[in-house]
Amino acid sequence: MPKLPRLPGLPFVPTPRALVLLGLLAPLAVVLAATTPGAWAIAPAAGLALVLVVVLDGVLAGGLDALDLSAPADCEVGQPSPLHVTAALRRNAGASPPEAAIGFDPRLGPNGALHFALTPTGEDGQFAGSGDLVPQRRGTGELTGLWLRWRGPLGLAARQVYRALDSQVRVWPDLSPVRSPVLQTFFRDSQFGLVARRIRGEGTQFEALSEYEPGMDRRRIDWKASARHTRLFARENETERDNQIVFTFDCGQSMCEPIDGLPRIDHAVSAALVASYVALKGGDRVALFGFADQPQLMTPFATDTRAFYRLQSAAAELDYTTREPNFTLALSTLTGRLKRRSLVVLFSDFSDPTSAELMVESVERLVRHHLVIFVTMVDEELAELTDAEPENLGDIAVAVGADALARQRALVLSRLRRLGVDVIEAKHDAIGYRLIDAYLSAKRHEAIG
Repeated sequence: MPKLPRLPGLPFVPTPRALVLLGLLAPLAVVLAATTPGAWAIAPAAGLALVLVVVLDGVLAGGLDALDLSAPADCEVGQPSPLHVTAALRRNAGASPPEAAIGFDPRLGPNGALHFALTPTGEDGQFAGSGDLVPQRRGTGELTGLWLRWRGPLGLAARQVYRALDSQVRVWPDLSPVRSPVLQTFFRDSQFGLVARRIRGEGTQFEALSEYEPGMDRRRIDWKASARHTRLFARENETERDNQIVFTFDCGQSMCEPIDGLPRIDHAVSAALVASYVALKGGDRVALFGFADQPQLMTPFATDTRAFYRLQSAAAELDYTTREPNFTLALSTLTGRLKRRSLVVLFSDFSDPTSAELMVESVERLVRHHLVIFVTMVDEELAELTDAEPENLGDIAVAVGADALARQRALVLSRLRRLGVDVIEAKHDAIGYRLIDAYLSAKRHEAIG
């Protein structure tokens, strides 16, 4: 918590109101000189009087006794995080409430600055206020400076103080979907409880035999056991656990483009962590793999929710890269590290035919040994360009180009589906839940192991 000690004799500056009044004295002096030459001294005297009033207003504004800034050490990308400022002014009767400005690393918010007003707390000379940081990127950002400015009773002079800051704020992936009431209700009301238990009636892994009852699926009847016991018996299966799920992130240029104020990769990380939490609750193992022009990280497999923090920390280290991704190197590296059949969830996007072709070829080799889910976000900007009403020839050319890109995108996704890849294309705020549905469906059908 940075603290500014008592600083006597703070300087003050004229406000725009004072400067406007001084500017109005110039035409007044011209009028007096033209109409009453002997009264020319009135204008300089009025200017000097105004300067004295400005000085008096600055004195009446009072000084600063204390200044405190309360900043969080951690926050989540895209989520508001409050900064609190408190100030103690002395001898400031009638002065206007102060205004605060905080400068910071641009990753912590738009324009790298935050402005807000302070309000009285009820105690004499005490003011407090807060503003929200909305981080734009993951990583560690710095708070660089704090300015406090307040005016005198007449609004002609203002005092300002600056304090250099050396505070750091760590920006983590957004976990608000994990804390959402919808997901928490899902955990309470579904098979993913706090205690792992055997789940009969789903999957294909044999668990036990039970007497057949009307209403059961006839395909579950074990005819050999029924013949031995001269009555019908049905198989009870158990959902398989300990599957391997790898969430793979393309951190290249296309995934760094913003959607709704945040890079695509941050939306992908948030969706992957939500699905990871569900998978860990379901008894499966989860790892993260990130790449751009070369592999960035490969985490060990986490086996329960107590290791979820390690996944979150690793996801926070995924870097933003402006280079094109190397799908061939990345996916071949991933294949070499996986020793058994796994579910590979690939978050990616593409903007040109060459990168799309290389991606499809690499996914084709990956799908021979693993179950693959390809996740991409709907390109709303492309859809807007395609559907916009043209007003001139330039708009028509843009719409035609956008339509060609949209058709090419649909063709690539169709090729992936023909390879047996489960393709998820949805808005950024829906891919997490769509991914959970796809994971649960693959788990029910025992398609992973």
